[in-house]
Amino acid sequence: MLNQDQQIFEQIKKAKNILITFNRVWNGDAVGSALAFYQVLKKLDKNVDIASEKFSQGELYNFLPEYNKIKDSLDNLRKFIISLDITDAKVDKIKYKLEENTLDFIISPRDGFFTHDDIKSRSGDFKYDLVITLDTPDLESLGSVYDNDTEFFYQVPIINIDHYSNNEEYGQINHVELTAIATSEIIFNLVANYSRDLIDEDIATCLLAGIISKTKSFKTQNITPQALSISSQLVSMGARREEIVTRLYRSRSINVLKLWGRVLARLKSSLNNKLVWSTLTMQDFEKTITGENDLDEVIDELIINIPQAKIVVLLYESILKEKDETKKITNALVYSVKNIDCLALTKKWEPNGNKYLAKIALSDTLENSEKEIITTIEESLKKLLD
Repeated sequence: MLNQDQQIFEQIKKAKNILITFNRVWNGDAVGSALAFYQVLKKLDKNVDIASEKFSQGELYNFLPEYNKIKDSLDNLRKFIISLDITDAKVDKIKYKLEENTLDFIISPRDGFFTHDDIKSRSGDFKYDLVITLDTPDLESLGSVYDNDTEFFYQVPIINIDHYSNNEEYGQINHVELTAIATSEIIFNLVANYSRDLIDEDIATCLLAGIISKTKSFKTQNITPQALSISSQLVSMGARREEIVTRLYRSRSINVLKLWGRVLARLKSSLNNKLVWSTLTMQDFEKTITGENDLDEVIDELIINIPQAKIVVLLYESILKEKDETKKITNALVYSVKNIDCLALTKKWEPNGNKYLAKIALSDTLENSEKEIITTIEESLKKLLD
């Protein structure tokens, strides 16, 4: 009987066209593991695509090999086929004419004539015959990639690879390792056990970037001997550790550092620093020439420099455009450093995101929103910690 690793590669061997996809809230682990596996499958002579809903913060990882191969939608997923029975009449010429909302095919018979009964239509097979999801607890977390083509995900086999305890095991093969700290760690073991020679410098760099990103450059408390051992092996295989650390943690722009200073100036905490938060106004973004895309870097700094924190909240103002009017709203990014479900903490505000990073929006002032959000999270956190 085949073990799970062998089952995965048996499915890959059978497949001709493979789709790799991951969580719509991009993180370094998801991107790194997807790009690494993409390159491995290319070496196995597979037709492979990567797709994930566009997320602007993902630009942080654009230095990784093959990053530009990531699509933000599924194109030409299924062909529509129109069949014409030519038993009683042969075709002489075929033309088509595109009207405003109509595509007309003009078929001239060589002899005889065609009728409505000669025409049939059907949907062809899906473009892909295997889907591999990485670092994604449920199909809804794929966002528009799933929402726009739900039928596809129920008709094509899925290999689901993840390390989160809340994974819904929605695949035909569910490779979920709860002891792993990153999906990149799982991909390394999977590929190394199959054929270690497949891992070159670029693949090793992508996998190491995933682990470094997930552990905030080995500064989180969940780091394990296994993860350190794998990281060491990846470096020996040619992973470019200095490039990864420089691009992710040592290349803060002056503008982001100024924004970081404003966050620090308003930093607050409660519950012995287990809950930490700060606020930013529209003027803060304007004066530092920064935007929402820079907030991930700020949150990373908070996590790294306040090890006691279990929940980090960053509240900020933005402009919402609705039809012909605009209004100022308050957004909040809620990040869980420990194993606490951010979506559960913020469910009253209908959050977007995942268990570890939730985003909410309130149609109220920054001051009022801060009071409401922090009070609610504080009360919930007290119950969890008791």
